Amino acid sequence: MSEIVRDDAARATCVDTGNAATFSLERVSYVASGRPLLQSIDLAIEPACVTGLVGHNGSGKSTLVKLLARQLTPTAGTIRYAGQPLAGWGARRFARQVAYLPQQTPPTDGMTVHELVALGRYPWHGALGRFGEEDAAHVERAMRAADVLRHADRPVDVLSGGERQRAWLAMLVAQDCRCMLLDEPTSALDLSHQLSVLELVRTLCATTAMSAIVVLHDVNMAARFCDHIVALREGRLLMRERAADIMDPVRLESIYGVPMRVSADPVSGRRLGFPA
Repeated sequence: MSEIVRDDAARATCVDTGNAATFSLERVSYVASGRPLLQSIDLAIEPACVTGLVGHNGSGKSTLVKLLARQLTPTAGTIRYAGQPLAGWGARRFARQVAYLPQQTPPTDGMTVHELVALGRYPWHGALGRFGEEDAAHVERAMRAADVLRHADRPVDVLSGGERQRAWLAMLVAQDCRCMLLDEPTSALDLSHQLSVLELVRTLCATTAMSAIVVLHDVNMAARFCDHIVALREGRLLMRERAADIMDPVRLESIYGVPMRVSADPVSGRRLGFPA
């Protein structure tokens, strides 16, 4: 497992200790209705890191996450998790390792926050299994970690967008997984809730050695909260870089296809990218 260290900005930073990647992809392609959405992707993702997926609309980010989550099956190539092909994982065993939050979350139909978070324990005892003390403890810890314990008895539907997203993240934490796959978890949130949700993801990875793979549209958010950034363009892997190294005008232009400039924030010193 990767070691976690803190840099001056208190970011969870991965240190390669020579262990196998969480996910590895070998010449992975995906074709839908005759249209190639991903083409010959070779990629290794380190454990205990926050990895951001960026790229223009239609670049293949969501398709890639769905392949990792086994929502889709590759047309060609092999995806492995912890060194084992995805096809070799049983459904419940895989769910104990990997949790997936889609861009459009399903309706909660009047469920309370506690009931939603408790669904995260399903891979551990099944639909008819006994919900025991250990499960209850996992649910409470997850709600505390996501700062939604005070909303435990409230219907999910009445929460703000940011609070709802935290409740869903708490469900993933209760699942006790080792890797979270998040498809645009901030897309419908205002700025303050975007920051709150991504800070939560980063903190979870820093404190539990969990991995997170996050689809993001905003490269500045990705550079701020991620350890590594994977950039896709037209279904192909364009680059995989440390977050700090992606903030370069040439690299950003190659990702988004428009001239970009980079300047340092006068207060934090953090480099920010803008259209030129």
